[in-house]
Amino acid sequence: MRYSDANGGSTLFSQPPGSLRDMDYRALPKALLHDHLDGGVRVETILELADDQGYADLPATDVDGLGAWFNQGRSGSLERYLEAFTHTVAVMSSEDAIQRIAYETGIDLAADGVVYAEIRFGPSLHMIHRLTREAAIEAVLDGFAAASRETGIVLYTIVSALRHDTDSEEVVRAAIPYLDRGLVGFDLAGPEAGFPADDHLAACRLARDAGLGLTIHAGEADGASSIWRAVARCGATRIGHGVRIADETDFDGRTITSLAPLARRIRDHRIPLEVAITSNLDTSAFPSAAEHPFGALYRAGFTVTLNTDNRLMSRVSLSDEYELAANAFGLKPADLGEITVNALEAGFGDWPERRRLIDEVIRPAYASVSSNQAATSEST
Repeated sequence: MRYSDANGGSTLFSQPPGSLRDMDYRALPKALLHDHLDGGVRVETILELADDQGYADLPATDVDGLGAWFNQGRSGSLERYLEAFTHTVAVMSSEDAIQRIAYETGIDLAADGVVYAEIRFGPSLHMIHRLTREAAIEAVLDGFAAASRETGIVLYTIVSALRHDTDSEEVVRAAIPYLDRGLVGFDLAGPEAGFPADDHLAACRLARDAGLGLTIHAGEADGASSIWRAVARCGATRIGHGVRIADETDFDGRTITSLAPLARRIRDHRIPLEVAITSNLDTSAFPSAAEHPFGALYRAGFTVTLNTDNRLMSRVSLSDEYELAANAFGLKPADLGEITVNALEAGFGDWPERRRLIDEVIRPAYASVSSNQAATSEST
């Protein structure tokens, strides 16, 4: 399997990284389940596409200024955080632009050591530019295919519908013909509070019947009841974010010792949570990393994964997220390896491919890190 080195070059993953004490987290092979295509566009690309398309509404016209504007760190709410997407969607106005952004997403993730990723996007958003949903989907798939050929990263696509819109069934129908081309899942995104997932029961049933994986944003800006609706009512097999499940435990800011029935169901039924710590801090879901429940959920046996959500708006890479989790919650290499395996086992992509990554890339790499770290500790 190939990964991209620190300079962005593609190389065989044959040299396991060293101990976490002096770790370049980019060298760790990683898996990503929750990343939005329009939330990870390069700032330079936004400027170039805006210039090409005559889009004059950007809040800044230089890389530093625009990058600073897009930084939604501590934006205060999910709704305010989502406002930044107006400009990224605005420049995704043609098939060529969308394909370029999808390609660059794959290249950037591979350069960060990501070996497997499922990227989501809302095809209906691009209809404002008179594109069909199908044209937008094909552009994303073509961009991902090009990035995969160049770097070896495994990329799959999830289509999203917005829970405050009414076209979720149309989104699923547009996605179904591409099941054999790397489109693997359906998602409900957008504002949670006031827009329950089960308003889209018909779309969820259609997606499940067609063989699409079903993941739903829940338990981020709304309470644990939104997780219940996603799982019990809609049949979601993964939850986007899901951190408010901690409200159904005795989480005291550090540990969990007992669970209410809903939390026990999520844990015992192995419902994966697509957690994005930095994004949660940006939207004020939690005041600090130290008070975030990720570490407690992991140690209590929940199936948690680490994700970026929106790399542009949160100025975060998956390597950053791994490093934050390791430092904030005292995670060891074996823990990070288990979390990475969680993500691959929870993926919607081809199972033999995911199993190969687990057996041939992830487990050997993290075992080597653990061994090196133990040897370093003994020598000191």
